[in-house]
Amino acid sequence: MSKLVQGIARGKFRLAANHDWSRDRINVLNLIFGWLKDDGQKDAALELGNILLERSELSDPLRYEIQKWVDNPGAPWRIEIDRCIRMQRPFRLTYQDAADRLWDFTIRHARIARHEDRQYLDCWCEETEGNVDIDSLRHNRSLRLDRIPEETLISRAEGSWQPELGSTEAEFHLLEGLAFAYRSKTAADVSVEWLPDRRVKRVRRRIHSTFWFFREIRRYGVDCIVIGPEEVRSRFARDAMAIAKHYS
Repeated sequence: MSKLVQGIARGKFRLAANHDWSRDRINVLNLIFGWLKDDGQKDAALELGNILLERSELSDPLRYEIQKWVDNPGAPWRIEIDRCIRMQRPFRLTYQDAADRLWDFTIRHARIARHEDRQYLDCWCEETEGNVDIDSLRHNRSLRLDRIPEETLISRAEGSWQPELGSTEAEFHLLEGLAFAYRSKTAADVSVEWLPDRRVKRVRRRIHSTFWFFREIRRYGVDCIVIGPEEVRSRFARDAMAIAKHYS
């Protein structure tokens, strides 16, 4: 013991944190780190980010991603957007789409959401140009946060805040084993019930975008049938037939 103490005092040994955190623990903490960022809790996210950066168990890509955010924790436009959402105050912003076109939007309702591992601003916009969704959802847009230019200035817009995004109620039926396996995963499900013959499960869901709705239910394959409304059903059917043509 005395030799160990002497070695530490002379700098031959050093005390350090253990390096036995499991991958599951790292993944859970990184998930919480992402939630804190999305929720605008910058101070808590910074604290957790620095804790993670102290760990040797981080993979190089994950370390780079966390370090990049810690070095620049939130652009000024993100802070201002979070403030507008909390105060329910309409605002204007500039957005750059996948084709590098710039759009100016007047936003009257917004929330930060995660779709397929990316952060989006789901919002109700006055401008509908270029939006090909059904009429009741045409004011809704999902703007990828990483496509908002760094130099964007958030300006106040006149008028009132919308109470929620545009929505419509969709119905779909689940068949075979999927009917037994399905459990409601979202508060958007209005009802989940068996039809009288107990072979089909009916789900009614409040949706804000046919794009994200279709992305989810396509995973269910032939065991999922879109029932209505008719404009949603026919649009999904057209997409399915267009896909089938690629294999005919």
